[in-house]
Amino acid sequence: MKYEIKGSTYPVAICYLESGEQVTCQSGAMLWMSTNMKMNTGTGGGIGKIFSRAISGEGLFQNTYTAEGGPGMIAFGTTAPGEIVPIDVSKQSIIAQKGAFLASELSVQSEITLQKKLGASFFGGEGFILQKFTGYGTVLLSIDGTTVKYSLRAGEQMILDTGAFAFAESSITVDVQMIKGIGNIVAGGEGLFNTLVTGPGSLWLQTLPLSVFAQTISKFIPGK
Repeated sequence: MKYEIKGSTYPVAICYLESGEQVTCQSGAMLWMSTNMKMNTGTGGGIGKIFSRAISGEGLFQNTYTAEGGPGMIAFGTTAPGEIVPIDVSKQSIIAQKGAFLASELSVQSEITLQKKLGASFFGGEGFILQKFTGYGTVLLSIDGTTVKYSLRAGEQMILDTGAFAFAESSITVDVQMIKGIGNIVAGGEGLFNTLVTGPGSLWLQTLPLSVFAQTISKFIPGK
């Protein structure tokens, strides 16, 4: 699959498919396409896949588009200010924040991965349920804000706000860490948990978690 990414604050990924080539995407991600693109909506693997997508922040169904009778074109867009990041999982499988999936080739597989502390995964909020992408081909990720990349050595650690984690190589270990001190929890504005990442591997952080953006906007909505 060939593609190009255009735009800055609200980017779009324009994909060019050969005849018979297919691409799958998050429900509602398509912005425009050529007339020979055929759409098919399905579960992408049965009830298990529906449940997996539900807890990962995706829609219950996925759309698959096929170029019929010749080359085709289709464009996918984001729903919040940020970036579209293409990743070739043939070279390295990755883990990403829930809801990061935008589109991919059909040869890319996804699954849910939980952090070690299961209780914190459900009570800690965003960033504790992650998606793992494997297989071969390209996956397009929708990232909030701008990405900043770090390379961690073996055993090297960083503490993140739970919403700052975007994606990382699967060699990175991701866990949760409760914030210490009642005063810090009550008045610090950071919630109960932080995310603890441990190398080795490459790590990409995002500068504008969607939850923070939504809270900022809500202050200007009458009645909130």
